[in-house]
This record gives sequence, C-alpha cells and structure tokens, in this order.
Amino acid sequence: MDLAKEDSGREGEETDRETSGETPLIVPPFYRSRFPGIVRQKAYIFDGYGKYYNKEWDLAEGKDNEFCWYHVELPKSNHKLSMSAQCLIDVLCPPLKLQDILSLVGNGPYCGHVDGALVFRVNSPGPASSDFTFRLAARVTENSVITVSLGRVPRLGFSPTAQSLLSEIPSVETSPYLRDEQNERSGIVIKEHVLEFLLTMNHSDEADNPVPRSVSNLIVHILDTHVDHLQDIVTKLEMELDSVEIELDKGGFTLKKQMLDDRRFPKMHLNLQRLLQVIAYGEQVFPRVKEKCSLKRWFANEDINALEELIGQLRRLKENVGFIANRITAIQAGLDSWQSEQINRKLYYLSFLSIVFLPLSIITGVFGMNVGGVPWTGQKDPALKDGFKNVMILCLAMLILLLCCFLFPSLYARLFDWWRMRSLKRSWSPNRKSFIYKTRSSGENERGSYLRI
Repeated sequence: MDLAKEDSGREGEETDRETSGETPLIVPPFYRSRFPGIVRQKAYIFDGYGKYYNKEWDLAEGKDNEFCWYHVELPKSNHKLSMSAQCLIDVLCPPLKLQDILSLVGNGPYCGHVDGALVFRVNSPGPASSDFTFRLAARVTENSVITVSLGRVPRLGFSPTAQSLLSEIPSVETSPYLRDEQNERSGIVIKEHVLEFLLTMNHSDEADNPVPRSVSNLIVHILDTHVDHLQDIVTKLEMELDSVEIELDKGGFTLKKQMLDDRRFPKMHLNLQRLLQVIAYGEQVFPRVKEKCSLKRWFANEDINALEELIGQLRRLKENVGFIANRITAIQAGLDSWQSEQINRKLYYLSFLSIVFLPLSIITGVFGMNVGGVPWTGQKDPALKDGFKNVMILCLAMLILLLCCFLFPSLYARLFDWWRMRSLKRSWSPNRKSFIYKTRSSGENERGSYLRI
C-alpha cells in the first residue's frame, strides 16, 4: 500500500509538471467517510415482480424491470445543517454532485429536476433533536430512488411477515396473582407500554407493507409513510391532551401552578405550529410531485390516484391539527383566568387589610398635624386655636368637590334621560288627541265602516 501511494504521488507530481500553465486536470480524490457510524444506510433491489433483496451500497441503478432504493437516516441530534450536508457528501458522492446534495439537504419545500432527476423535499427548519422537526427528501430516476430522512420513519422499510409482532397471538401482561394462569396460555406477552405505543400508531408495522413493483409504487410508499408519521404525532398529541385535561379536572392548585410555570401549553402550541408548517410544505410539494410524475411514462395511473388521496389526507390532517390548537388555546385561556382569579383574591385580602387599618391611619393623620387647636392636646394659645378647624373645613370642601366630580356624570345622564322622556310624552300627547278626534269624527260620519289609514 505504501509503495502504491508513493507511485501515485509521483505520477501526480509528473502530471502537475506536464500540465503546468494549462487547464489543470481534476483528479478524483480518495473517498473515505469522515463520520463512520453516524448515518444509517439501507439499500434494496426490487425485481419488479414483488420480491426484494438487500444489496451493497454502490448507488448503482437497476436494469430492465429492476430498480434500486438507497435510504440514508440522518441522526436526530443537535447538529448544524452543514453537518448533515457533510454526512451526505460522505455517503452519496460520487456519483452525486454538490447540487444534488444541496437540493436534498436544504430547508423548506422543493420539487424540481436536478441533473435530469426528479428531486423533492419537505424539510422543516426546526432543531434536529425535536420530535416535531421532519425532513424527508428523495431523488427519483427511472430505475433508482435515493431518500434522506431525519431519524427513523415508521413503516418505511420492509421485513418478513414471520418476524412481525402483529402476526403473533398476544396475551396482555397481567398482575402477579394471575401470572400462573397467564403462563398456561400460548402466545407472546405484550406489556402495557408496548400496547399503548401500538394504539398511537395509525397503521400496521413494516411486515405488512406491500413490496413495490415499480418506481411509482415506491414513491407512493415513501409519501404514504411520511403522512402516516405525521398522523402518529397528531394521535400522540390528542392522547396527551386528553390525559392533561383529566389531570386538570382532578388536580388542584399545585398542578395548575406547575403547568403555568413550565409553560406546558405554550410549548405544545409551538410544536403544533411546527407541525402545521410541515403539513403546509406537504400541501405545496405533493401536488407538484403528482403533476411532474404524471408526465413520466413509467408512472402508473393508479399511483397518481394514490397521490391524490394522500393530498386529501394531508388536508384533513391539517384541519385536525387546527382543532387541537383550538383546544390548547381554550385550556390555556382557562388557566389564565384561574391565575387572574388567584391574583384578584390576593388583592382582595390586601384591600381588606387596608380597610381594617384605614381608621388608624386617619386618626394618626389628624392628630399628627402640626397646627394649633387640636383637641385633647392641651394647646391653649388663643392665636392658634382656629388652625385645626380651618384644616378640617378645607378637607371637607375638597371631599365635597371630589364627590361632585364623581357624581356629576351619573346625575347628568339621569337628567338627560328624564328630559328626553318628558319631550317624548309631550310630542305623543297632541298626536294622541288628534288621533282620538279623527277616529271619533270618522265613526260618526261613517258608521260600520273601516278606519281609513
């Protein structure tokens, strides 16, 4: 190996000498993964007749009816977007180029042709470690599909039916007193938390996935798993919200105070907004994928109808997320009103204490005045005996002035209403007299006839 490296280095130096001053030759470098074990890679080859096989990671395309699928799972950890691009460069270049990597790893919705291949993505720009950050991108050609996802997408892969948990005869985990009876039964024991996890899934596991027979079937399968993943997150949110509502009904002051301090519902609302963003990306990308794939000769008509159903499912999912957001808003409004009631109750106690000590403050204010003539103080100076009386008269005048200022608007409103009713009565009385006069006169002239209007 060392001799080969030295020979290659010498050949490179000779080439540089020969081509100096001209356009430099681009020598393909020696590719070695800088991030081994960080990304998970899966490669399948399909024969087009309902069978698939695992294959090596060579990014080669299929021939005739065969087609290949290469899938990369980026880690769900706090890393920069450039880190994801470097991981994809390590595992996909060559034969992919930089423009292909940028189209797969970029944020936001996208659907278009890059270097002759159809590329679409629904990548949300949130933190990679969040459960509400979704990234799914695909590069589609006639005989190969390359997909990139953030973390594991449920039901995306394939597994034999015999290895499926759903194909077993189950028996639910019971209490220790009934374990002897449970051991007599046949079947796999399902624990409670596993059963709850299965209830949050809106689909079956990987064993029940039909094996694609064409690239169009594979594209529909990839988009279907993405929609099912979103539906699973929405189902978990609904179950979590139901449990929180039950806790709020049973809980007291401590639980509500803890939820307010943790900002639980604002965080849930923020996660819902991120989820709505991903659904909106899907609503933008999926119709464009259907439009571009309908022009391909290798895309089947029934798969186009399946894409249309997925678009409708996304719309219904968006409405469901809107209902959940309204529920969270209502619960947060109830907690805010409860918090305001607690504050008002504390203010009531403070005002009650202030009322209790108000007479004492008045007495201390009155007898603490630095004027003459204060009673029960022994001041006998005739020149200062009217000071206290004058201050009391001044305070009484100010009190009457303030009462007049507060009472004047209500008095004015009452007087205005009285004057308006009086004017209406005055205007009604002559009209009534004239009406009675006219009825009498017409009754005398035309008896037995109707009143003319």
